[in-house]
Amino acid sequence: MAPSRLRIGTRASQLALWQANWVKSELEKRYPGMEVTLAKIKTTGDRILDVPLAQVGGKGLFVKEIEEAMLRCEIDLAVHSMKDVPTEFPEGLALRCITEREDPRDALVSRNISFAALPVGARIGTSALRRQAQLLKARPDLRMVVIRGNVETRMRKLDDENLDGVILAAAGLKRLGFSDRIAEYLDTDLSIPAIGQGALGLECRIDDIQTAEAIDFFNHPSTNHAVRAERALLKRCQGGCQVPIAAHGSITGDRLRIAGFIASVDGSRSVRGFVEGAADDCEKLGEELADRLLSDGGRAILEELYQREITL
Repeated sequence: MAPSRLRIGTRASQLALWQANWVKSELEKRYPGMEVTLAKIKTTGDRILDVPLAQVGGKGLFVKEIEEAMLRCEIDLAVHSMKDVPTEFPEGLALRCITEREDPRDALVSRNISFAALPVGARIGTSALRRQAQLLKARPDLRMVVIRGNVETRMRKLDDENLDGVILAAAGLKRLGFSDRIAEYLDTDLSIPAIGQGALGLECRIDDIQTAEAIDFFNHPSTNHAVRAERALLKRCQGGCQVPIAAHGSITGDRLRIAGFIASVDGSRSVRGFVEGAADDCEKLGEELADRLLSDGGRAILEELYQREITL
């Protein structure tokens, strides 16, 4: 039997609230009479807006306080953007569901200019080393500008900071009704998305069986397989927001194809590859691709990046 009440923990950004309210609406449709409330929780990542994520800890910055509230039983359920979720969870908590993915691609917001047509030396705003490395590999002439903030704040910086374009996740733009601002969807051959980009994750306490079973209908098998493969690659590489690692899994029938990328921050050194196999072997495939990328030069790139962090 589903609980009569569920408390959802969420960040307070416009996109996070859209996502949490979507989950709330689906729960109320599924369980008429259920009381679903939202608890807005400010995370470390929301407080630190003037420093690149890579310098303040990367993954975990947008979930830590929410997880702590769940462990204190102040909330029953957390709704996360999967790209923000670390590969390890605190004792007592677990990722229960991964929802059907929205468009996983990166998108260019510009003054109606395509990526290829951007002028030489164009100033591009992005918050991700992953995007920076891949776009610089394709266009070494570009000048990357680190921007932080919510979706609307980053789009405003196009004018406020006189940028030629900003790169954002297509999923967030679509969910917030900003599809008309997209000048171009970047093909995954140009910019492999962040691990989990476009999917939502629902996290709850392991011992809260009632809540866990009530939310199981959110799980989307194909997305689950694809994202688990991506996260297995990330975990094997021991990576996070502080290093340019990307992966994207796609499902056709019962087959999974996962592409991956490891690079130096400036994109001058990189390794890319893909593997295919049975979708049920998703995590094994992610680990296999990680091992291949690491042996093909990715390990040396990552070791240099980590060493640089230590000496800074």
